[in-house]
Amino acid sequence: MSAEVSSVVLGAGLMGRLLANALAQRGHKVVVHEAQGPDAQGAAARVAAAMLAPLAESAITELPVVRMGQHALKRWPELIAGLPAPVFFQQNGTLVVWHRQDAAEARRFTDILAQTQQQLPSLPAAQMLDASSLPVCEPSLASRFNQALYLPDEAQLDNRQLLAALLASLEQQAVEMRWHSPRAPEDFQPGQTGQPDWVFDCRGLGARSEWPQLRGVRGEVIRLHAPEVTLQRPTRLIHPRYPIYIAPKQDHVFVIGATEIETEDLSPASVRSTLELLSAAYTVHSGFAEARILEVSTQARPTLTDNLPAIQQLGERCLQINGLYRHGFLISPAMLDVVVEWVQHQTTTLATQFNLKFDHV
Repeated sequence: MSAEVSSVVLGAGLMGRLLANALAQRGHKVVVHEAQGPDAQGAAARVAAAMLAPLAESAITELPVVRMGQHALKRWPELIAGLPAPVFFQQNGTLVVWHRQDAAEARRFTDILAQTQQQLPSLPAAQMLDASSLPVCEPSLASRFNQALYLPDEAQLDNRQLLAALLASLEQQAVEMRWHSPRAPEDFQPGQTGQPDWVFDCRGLGARSEWPQLRGVRGEVIRLHAPEVTLQRPTRLIHPRYPIYIAPKQDHVFVIGATEIETEDLSPASVRSTLELLSAAYTVHSGFAEARILEVSTQARPTLTDNLPAIQQLGERCLQINGLYRHGFLISPAMLDVVVEWVQHQTTTLATQFNLKFDHV
């Protein structure tokens, strides 16, 4: 593309940073407007486990998200490889465990995954582990569980390392970052003299005035330092009331979460939800009893009516990308590639491939 193409990106969360970086790499002169500062405190992506688990997530979402998640498993290593700072990435599968009293719930979960795998045969099938194979897969859990499901090829990354590395890449490419500078699409007339060629709205919940179907869904995440716990991969506990995930990061840091509350309230986490998360984690591994709580965080994820992502065109050269919900890291590479394809060709076959809603004029 011509080096004279100019683009404005609104929002410097995960989607905004990914898109600004991709556009700069393709020769665009990029300006990013962000309502808050460079630490991504207002971004849903900062409060996340960043698990890339398309089969596991199929238990609560639809096939378009699963397809985009498959795409992400291939794309994330490519995207990370081009960044100037290291980002922890692990592709060691997902482990799903349950206590004996929750065996019926586990069977229901297993049946859902089997249906997904039938619909998408390219997904590796879940593998049932028993008392002899579980210790080989996850030695530290062998004494607590007699059965588990192993989901091959699923992955995770470090969300905060990624956000920082993307920012470093933007700065390296001389992208103009305008912090504490809230802007809206109507502030620009793309294509007119003195205006950018393209405008991309990646503001999440900040875009509600233009996209009224958006709502916030609250999530709560606890970060622990647990030197006595070793897990080889993200682990999920099936439970009818408080299923949780435990994502092991580097240096014995663990991200624990589960809660979804239909509210945009960003007040601190309640005692009840904190106790439930920590108690559930302790039942997975007793070493969490001596862990140190590094942080208890809350954030509201931008979510559309059907809980699925979408792209809409406000004008010939203005796109809104939103509704990533709890699947931001799982689906953002696919969303990115659809947008880049549209910018380059004014058409997209990828959106059809992913069954992604793309309303264009």
